[in-house]
Amino acid sequence: MPSENLRWETLEALKSSPKGKLKYSPDWLEKGEDILAGCMEVSSLSPLSGQILKRLSPHLRLKTCSLTSCVRDTSPGLSEDVAAGASFPVSPRQISSPTSPPPISIHSEEDEQKKTEEIKEAPVVSPAASVSSPPVISILSPKATQMAGCIRMCEHKHKAKAKAELSLRQEQQERLVATVSICESEQLKRYEELMELKQRQEYQSMRDMMEKETQESLGRQEKLREEHRHRMKILNLRLREAEQQRLREAELERQRQVEGRERHRAINAIQEEVLQLNQLLQPRPSTHTDPALDHTPYITRGNQLCSQVSEVVPASADGKFPSVEDLTVAERALQEMRSLVRNLQDEVAQAAERKRKEQEEEEEEKKRHEELKAQQEEQKKNAAQSAKEKAKKQGLQTGADDSTLKWYNALQDAASLCAQAFDELSRAKDTQTKKLKMELQKAATTPVSQIANISGAPLKEAFDKIDKLLSSRPVTSAGKTVSTSQHPQGLEFVSYKLAEKFVKQGEEEVASNHSAAFPIAAVASGIWELHPTIGELILAHLHKKCPYAVPHYPPMESGTSVEDYQKVLGYRVDDSKVEGQDSFLKRMSGMIRLYAAIIQMRWPYTGKQGPHPHGLNHGWRWLAQILNMEPLADITATVLFDFLEVCGNALMRQYRGQFWKLILLIIEEYFPRIEAVTSTGQMGSVTRLKQFLETSLRTKQIPAPRSELGSAFFKS
Repeated sequence: MPSENLRWETLEALKSSPKGKLKYSPDWLEKGEDILAGCMEVSSLSPLSGQILKRLSPHLRLKTCSLTSCVRDTSPGLSEDVAAGASFPVSPRQISSPTSPPPISIHSEEDEQKKTEEIKEAPVVSPAASVSSPPVISILSPKATQMAGCIRMCEHKHKAKAKAELSLRQEQQERLVATVSICESEQLKRYEELMELKQRQEYQSMRDMMEKETQESLGRQEKLREEHRHRMKILNLRLREAEQQRLREAELERQRQVEGRERHRAINAIQEEVLQLNQLLQPRPSTHTDPALDHTPYITRGNQLCSQVSEVVPASADGKFPSVEDLTVAERALQEMRSLVRNLQDEVAQAAERKRKEQEEEEEEKKRHEELKAQQEEQKKNAAQSAKEKAKKQGLQTGADDSTLKWYNALQDAASLCAQAFDELSRAKDTQTKKLKMELQKAATTPVSQIANISGAPLKEAFDKIDKLLSSRPVTSAGKTVSTSQHPQGLEFVSYKLAEKFVKQGEEEVASNHSAAFPIAAVASGIWELHPTIGELILAHLHKKCPYAVPHYPPMESGTSVEDYQKVLGYRVDDSKVEGQDSFLKRMSGMIRLYAAIIQMRWPYTGKQGPHPHGLNHGWRWLAQILNMEPLADITATVLFDFLEVCGNALMRQYRGQFWKLILLIIEEYFPRIEAVTSTGQMGSVTRLKQFLETSLRTKQIPAPRSELGSAFFKS
């Protein structure tokens, strides 16, 4: 049995045994000394070995003896001890005493069996060999054998006990290891739970700290918001106070300006009235030849008063408002001017009374002159009748007369010169000049486009804008301020585009809406009166687009294509495609209606009392000229009807009997010529003209146009 499996008691017993007390040295073999040389005690068998021998069988004893004799120690000391043991008497009590206790077996039965088998397997010495071998001294005593067996049995028991205890100890160790493992696992779990708890606590602490910081940040933000609101409240209060202060100052300034404008308007009105009264001081043609009435002192004093008032106006024209003293001076001058006028009127009345008596004496002379005039009228009538008969025999003209053509060509030349005057502006390449050109064109055309038959106020506003622009004063258009003085050719460009826009409105707007002719004509005639160049350009554009407004029937010259000739006649040609006859007649009708409205309309807001720049005398000339020309199919009937419908009432009131003679001439002589050149599909315009002439001649009245503007329109 290995020594590591023995129990400590066995080891202690062996240590206390005689063999355990032997001294061993590792150097014995090297020194050649005997290992057992130091043993001072003679080995001997145990007294109990005898009992073992007794229990052995005789055969076994024989084998044992043979084995003993064969394997005995050749040591002299050991032989002696064996011999002594063999000769040592054994007491019968020790051997055969039945009451003696059984020997203690220290070896196990397994070891004993192994020993027995070894003895059995030991070779048996033959007698011959025994003879030659040394003599056997003795054999083991039964006691020694018994003792050896007991030792082996004891060892076997100790080994089994040690094995059981070892198994128990192993189980305990396993249980201990399992318990320790479970404990360690539980401790690991507790450690992990502790770590998780610490992590949760750290996370919670960090979260609490972040929430605390968030709350503090929110508090600071709220505090900043509160401070911001407080500051905003203070700023709003200050702004409100500043705004109120500004409004008060603005109100004071506005009130001051209103009062200044009132004084300005009052001074202007005073100046206007003073100038009008000064005109009354001028000698009239009826009193100019009266030597008894001298206007010189009145005129001199009137001019002094006008100069006195004029000295006040320039100071206010520079953006400053007149003072109360200036207004007082102007009012005093007005009162004195009125006194002068009253005094002059008294003298004029006295002179008129003297003149009335002279006129009564001249009435008889006048009657004689009237009789003579009647005779002359009769002669003129006869001459006109003879001229009609002569024209009937000779036929009518196919084109305009020389004076009309000369006037027509002069207008076209003036328009061409105007276009050449702003050629540099129209062909400008730089962006700034192009932008200025577009702004000038918008400023010129936009007010014309805004003219409508609504009330007089919008018309006056459009007129003022156009008048300012043509007077080189700044105007506002599309939120931008522009003036013709910004470019040397700006005035010519604006004049040309403005006249072109007036004619285009007649071509498009009046053609679609006949009632638009009079408001456009009112503004155009007013601008024409203040700026005559615009009137000439309007006529040039009108004659170019509508030659029947001359009237002029352009002949087809040699080398001229059909398309170009149709353009000369007024047709629109786009990509070699000529517009339809209905569209052509509609455009011609619109332009003739605009022309007929212009020659009878006056701008009511101007202070000029002179004649119309292009009045009804030109309308009478146009009507007489077109009746002297051969009619054209569909065109002559259309333009005659439109002209007479718009302008017939004004011509009737102006020329009275002569006008009705002309209407009778149209019905009796000219209308059959129109019917002769008109085909069956073009009788619409002819029928309208015939009904209009017959109704007018039957009622002896041509009604005023329904869209004519009265005095109430301009007051609204």
